[in-house]
Amino acid sequence: MTGPTLEELFADVSAAALMRHVTEFARWTKFAGSAEEIESLQFVKAELESYGFSTELILHDAYISLPGAARVQWDNRTLGCITHSFSRPSAPGGTQGELVDVGAGSEQDFARHDLRGKIALIAGLAMPPAARRASLAGAIGHVHVSPDEHLHEMCISPVWGSPSDETVDQLPTAVAVSISAAAGAALKAAITAGGVTLTLHAEVDTAWRRTPILIADMASPNPGADEPFVLFSGHHDTWYYGVMDNGGANATMLEVARICALHRDAWQRGLRLAVWSGHSQGRYSGSAWYADARWEELERRCVAHVNIDSTGGRGNTEIADTTAASELFGLAREALLRHAGQEFAGRRVGRAGDESFWGIGIPAMFGNMGTQPPEAGPANRLAFGTGWWWHTRDDTLDKIDEAILVRDTHIFLHAVWRLLAETILPLDYAAHAETLLGELAKLPPSAVNVDLLVERAKTVREKATALTARAAGAKGAQAARINTALLAVSRALVPMDYTTGDRFAPDPAIFQSAWPPLDALRRLGTLPAGGDAARFTKVAAMRAHNRMAYALREAIAALDAGLTG
Repeated sequence: MTGPTLEELFADVSAAALMRHVTEFARWTKFAGSAEEIESLQFVKAELESYGFSTELILHDAYISLPGAARVQWDNRTLGCITHSFSRPSAPGGTQGELVDVGAGSEQDFARHDLRGKIALIAGLAMPPAARRASLAGAIGHVHVSPDEHLHEMCISPVWGSPSDETVDQLPTAVAVSISAAAGAALKAAITAGGVTLTLHAEVDTAWRRTPILIADMASPNPGADEPFVLFSGHHDTWYYGVMDNGGANATMLEVARICALHRDAWQRGLRLAVWSGHSQGRYSGSAWYADARWEELERRCVAHVNIDSTGGRGNTEIADTTAASELFGLAREALLRHAGQEFAGRRVGRAGDESFWGIGIPAMFGNMGTQPPEAGPANRLAFGTGWWWHTRDDTLDKIDEAILVRDTHIFLHAVWRLLAETILPLDYAAHAETLLGELAKLPPSAVNVDLLVERAKTVREKATALTARAAGAKGAQAARINTALLAVSRALVPMDYTTGDRFAPDPAIFQSAWPPLDALRRLGTLPAGGDAARFTKVAAMRAHNRMAYALREAIAALDAGLTG
């Protein structure tokens, strides 16, 4: 059966349905593990079932941290503040110490001070890297200065998902709070004038809780055994009402699911929606648990992950800076240009969101879609470019722009539909190899020769280009063989692009370079030859080289299999 044109699909998008759904989500505060979250999720479940999806509501244990009341005492004054998810609660009577200004809280900033038994004053949002540095430095607290008067809720754990017995000791050990920009300026001036002693009060409820995941499945008309599927996911838990983050995205998910289901006869593979809890107060505990619990099935069957967050935000007119894995750059570029007239900037997916599937080898695209334009000014363009209300009590229904919500829904519908309905998966591993070659070219000279990696990356580029040519017009067994090859290439190369190399345990929730295994080779090239530091690093660099070489060899073998016949 001939499927609908893209124009017919986009014409089906209903602004009224989107706004009806986002208005429903605006009714609920949805902290992870709460009764309100479950009640709101039941609405999503019923809607998806009405479209014909089979659903499964999973309850699992997750380590969730809910911030409570907080205040800062200074010189007989009380400063307004909030504490953060995975902060330590304050000591009885408060946690008191000398305040030390550590600037933006970089490694170099912390190295300049003795923080043992003291409290760090850090410019910027409360983030896991700074929290980790404060813990390692022996600080008893850290006070983060918001870039404006708004206090943004944050999760400061650097542990991805619920901690294991091997990672629980990496959780924050200090009391963390955030204050306004004006309060921060006053404290900074007082430190310069002669010193400041603060008392931090923070209540934080951190415990194992039963949290939900909603899974909704629909198969293609001719599924067969172990049918491949597209994973389309977003979180449902929120800070307060969280109407943009993530009510808009949940509304987009429902509308994309509804429209795709109307045209199921044209699907080439199945569609699975996953709606997570534990994103906001559990450092992606829901998606991390699902990756662990369903690893085998995801590894066998999942062809790509489309992640969605914060659609429809008022004033979020800029979308060029959204993200994708390099093999999906082409699809992202096509969707953004068609629906917003903006050229995709080619930014890679970062170490954030519910991207818990890199180790499995699943390529991913999108996440946060829109940001405020630069001309919106600092009073509006805050918190990673989104509106100032992000992660505050003010993320309410009035922050949704209907036209922008429709635009964003068109973009996600475009991407999901092409992944569902194209005979050959739109995964471009020639582009992926080109990106890798660019990283290899930037490596400084070192004692570990990377010629083999360059040679194999060029071979991947050549064979992937040939596979794309072979894919034109492919049908039946040949198309199946090509798609199988593309999945095998994904499993070999995606973990190298986005993890340090362990396919089964997620890396910490902190910044990573492109192709993290290359970091050892990057470090080695900066060290004086012959010293102990260079020799120690060379051990790691040789292992990283072997890991990369093996992955490329596996990718080449998979491409050869796809080109056979």
